Amino acid sequence: MSLPPGFLDELRTRLSLTSVVGRKVMWDMRKSNQAKGDMWAPCPFHQEKSASFHVDDRKGFYYCFGCHAKGDAISFVRETENVGFMEAVEILSREVGMQMPARDPQAQQKADKRSQLAEVMELAVKFFRLQLNTGAAAEARAYLDRRGLDAEALERWEIGFAPDQWQGLWDHLKGKAVEDKLILDAGLAKPSNKGGKPYDTFRGRIIFPIRDARGRAIAFGGRAMDPNDNAKYLNSPETDLFDKGRSLYNQGPARTAAGKGQPLIVAEGYMDVIALASHGFEAAVAPLGTAITENQLQMLWRIAPEPIVALDGDTAGLRAAMRLIDLALPLLQAGQSLRFAIMPAGKDPDDLLRADGAPALQKLLEDALPMVRLLWERETEGKVFDSPERKAALDKALRDKIMQIKDPSIRSHYGQEIKDLRWQLFRANQGGRGRRHWTSTPASALASTKASILATADDAHTPEHLREAVILAVLVSCPEIIETFESGIEQMRCDDPVHAGLRALLLENMGLDSEALHNRIADALGAEVLEKLLTQRHVAIVPCIRVPGDTEKARLTVAGELAKLHSERGLDAEIIDAMEDLDGVADEGLTWRLSEAAQAADRARRSGQEDKAEYDVADNGAVLSRDERRRLDDLLGQIGIEKTEKS
Repeated sequence: MSLPPGFLDELRTRLSLTSVVGRKVMWDMRKSNQAKGDMWAPCPFHQEKSASFHVDDRKGFYYCFGCHAKGDAISFVRETENVGFMEAVEILSREVGMQMPARDPQAQQKADKRSQLAEVMELAVKFFRLQLNTGAAAEARAYLDRRGLDAEALERWEIGFAPDQWQGLWDHLKGKAVEDKLILDAGLAKPSNKGGKPYDTFRGRIIFPIRDARGRAIAFGGRAMDPNDNAKYLNSPETDLFDKGRSLYNQGPARTAAGKGQPLIVAEGYMDVIALASHGFEAAVAPLGTAITENQLQMLWRIAPEPIVALDGDTAGLRAAMRLIDLALPLLQAGQSLRFAIMPAGKDPDDLLRADGAPALQKLLEDALPMVRLLWERETEGKVFDSPERKAALDKALRDKIMQIKDPSIRSHYGQEIKDLRWQLFRANQGGRGRRHWTSTPASALASTKASILATADDAHTPEHLREAVILAVLVSCPEIIETFESGIEQMRCDDPVHAGLRALLLENMGLDSEALHNRIADALGAEVLEKLLTQRHVAIVPCIRVPGDTEKARLTVAGELAKLHSERGLDAEIIDAMEDLDGVADEGLTWRLSEAAQAADRARRSGQEDKAEYDVADNGAVLSRDERRRLDDLLGQIGIEKTEKS
C-alpha cells in the first residue's frame, strides 16, 4: 500500500513524540526540560539505570547514547510493538484522528479476513474457558491444581479445556453462525478425509491461548490428558494469523516487564513461563514447539539486549543450547548476545521453583554463562588433550566457530577469551585433560622464575593502552582519516571502557568535522574524557597533536601506531605459547624456545633493525619496548640463557 504525498509529514506534525514514548518509559525529570521538549529516560530498548535515552520533541527524533537506538515515532512503535511499518502508521493515525487512505481491494480483503479470524479465535477462547468448569474437565482441573495453578492463575492465563469430542468446538461455532471456511482457516478444525463433517483440532486437551504482541489470540497450545497420546503438546497449525517461527508465548506482557528492568528469560514451554511469572519473573517467554528461529531471536533482542536462556539440565536441553549458539554467532552485535542458565539435572524452571523457590532460580540467573563459556564447554568438556594433534583439533573447532561472527570487534574479543581459557586449561593441566578430569598436579615453578618481573607484571598491556590513546587522540583531532583506518580501529583491543566508548563513537560518526565530533563525544561521555585524553603526556607530545592541521602527518602517525599494535600483539601471542609451562620446572623445550627468542633478538640487533630511540625489533617483525626487553632478559638470565642486551 502506498501513502499519498504529505501524509506522513502531516502525521508527524500532529504527533507528540514525548507522548508516544512516554507510554513506555519513566522520564528523568531532573535531567529533562519539558518546556523545550527535551526529555531523558532510561532506554526502553536495553536495561540500564541511568537516563541515556534522549527525545527531542521539536525535531521528532529519539537517540540512545547507550545502545544507539534512534528513530522517530513510527520506528519507536515498530520496535516496541513488534509491528510492521503500515501497522505502526495505522496505530499512530488512530491516536491523532487521521483517516488512513483506502487500501487496494486485495490488501483490504486480506486485512478484513485477519480481523475475522481474530474474532473467531476469541470465540474459541471463551468456549474453552467455559469447558474447563464442566464435569468432563475434572481430571484437567486436578492436574492444574497439582501444578500449583489456582483460580487467579487460570483466569490470568485464560487456560481452558477442549472436550474429548470430534465436533465440540465446531458445533459451538456453527451455532454462532461462523462460516465453515473461517473455522478451518483459523486452524480450529480439520477437514475429514472420509467426506464427513470437519473435526476439532484440539480434543481432550488443556488449552493455552497464544496471543501476539498486540494481545490478539492467534493460536492455541494444547496438552494431552491421555498419557498414551502420541503428541503430549500440540500447537495450532500455521494460519494467516499464526506463524510459529515468528511468535513467542507471553510476548506482550514479557516485553512490558523487561521494559521495567526485569531480565528477559527464555523457557521451553507454557508451564515454565506461567511458573516463572507467578514467582515474580514476569519477563518470561517460550518458543512454540520448535527450536528458536532467527526471527524469534531477533524478536528477543528487540525486547532485551541479553536474554537469559533457561534450559532443562538434560541432554536435550544442552543440545538445544548448542543449536542456539550456532544460530546466534553470526548475528551477534556489540551489546547484543545471550546468556545461559542451565537448570539442575532432571529439572526445568517449574520444577526448581516448586522445590526451592524464587531465590534458587535467581541465583541461577545471576550465574548464567555467557555464550563464549558455553561454546568452550561444548568443545572441551570430558575431552582429553594429551597430544599436539588433539590440541590442534580443539583450536580448529573453536576458530571455525569464532569466524562465523561477523562483527570484527566481537570476533576479536571472543578470540581473546578463548585464548585465555585455553591458556588456563593447558597451564593448569599438563596432561591436557578437559576441565573436571585432572589427572596430575603440575610441578612447582622455580622460585626464581616465579619472582621474575615478567611473571609478576601487573599489566602486560600498558604499552598497548598508550598506543591506543595516541591513535584515538589523533583521530579525534583529524576525523577525516577515520574511514581510511576503519578496519584497524575495529581490531584494537580497547580493554579500557573509555577507549572502547571513544572507538565506538568514532566509527559511528565518520563524516563529522572535528567540532561536531567533539560535541558528540562530550554529549555521550562527558567533556572531561576528551580533556584527559588530549592532555596525557605521551599524547600531548605527538607532533600532529601538538601542532594540529597536518592530515598527512596524522595519517602516518595512526598507520605507524596501528602497525606497532599489530606486531606487539603477535609477539605477545608467541611468548604466551612459549611460556605455557611456566608453572612447571623449566625443561629443555622451554629453554630451547626462549633461547631461540634471544638469538632472534640478537640477529635483529646485529642486522641494524633495532630502533635505537625507543624500540627493539625481533626478526619476526614484532616490536618490544625497552621495558619489555628487560623483562624478557630477566627471565632468560634466571634460567641460564645469555641476555640479549649487554649489561
